[in-house]
Amino acid sequence: GVASVVAGHPLDTVKTRLQAGQGYGNTLKCVLTVYRNESVAGFFKGMSFPLASIGIYSSWVFGVYSNTLRFLSQLRHTEPAGAPALADMTVASLVAGVLSVGIGTPVELVKIRLQMQTQPYTQESVKLKSAVPGSPVYRGPIHCFRTILQKEGIAGVYRGNVAMLLRDVPGYYAYFIPYAMFCDWITPDGSTSPNPSAIWVAGGVAGAVSWAVSTPMDVVKSRLQADGVYLNQYKGTLDCMLQSYQNEGIKVFFRGLMVNTMRGFPSSAAMFLGYELSLKAMKRCQTETNP
Repeated sequence: GVASVVAGHPLDTVKTRLQAGQGYGNTLKCVLTVYRNESVAGFFKGMSFPLASIGIYSSWVFGVYSNTLRFLSQLRHTEPAGAPALADMTVASLVAGVLSVGIGTPVELVKIRLQMQTQPYTQESVKLKSAVPGSPVYRGPIHCFRTILQKEGIAGVYRGNVAMLLRDVPGYYAYFIPYAMFCDWITPDGSTSPNPSAIWVAGGVAGAVSWAVSTPMDVVKSRLQADGVYLNQYKGTLDCMLQSYQNEGIKVFFRGLMVNTMRGFPSSAAMFLGYELSLKAMKRCQTETNP
């Protein structure tokens, strides 16, 4: 999880600014604007909180997926099968997508609020929550979380949870299943497990596919969660979708598609490689300890 954040967060910042910000134009212009105004540090805004919490989040998602898969396999075959059935992988990925929202929504909310609080604005067009234009609303991730909880309650902490659910359920389906398929396709016959290069490629492809599928609802989620830094524009998921469509047309739901796909490859490749190698190392330690 930590590997995926480090590999993908700079492009995640660009993606969030494109989806929920104003005045950034295309991807290249957004990159140059962030660098010019905030230097390299601007690309890593909001990273500390997901970096600290991603271990819990990733272990939850991967743990739910693998344990659901194991349970279904045992239910179907009375003992773990060599290769899980497509139906089992489908159910396991959908369950992981649903349950990921519980932990993932607050993490995403804090990350996006921190990424977006430097959004360009004018005092005339926005009713500011901070006294001085340009001054940060949140001093850091803990202050951000505490402020949201105090002002908006639990509902505020889970702002955008419906959009995230609609993003993650199909997103994780398009994440785990392509990974398993590509691993199986790339791994030579006779090998008991895929090698690191196969894991890297399969994980990267799965990430790119997953984010391509998830981008429309990711735009909605980003806008809902960024809304509230300086103003409150949207009443809910449907209102955000309608306003976005009315103001910018259907193309708005594909904002950041290229960045999402580009970011998805190294981020997911690092995620799956770290996951598989960690499992192998732990299994090896268990074997050595309990031969």
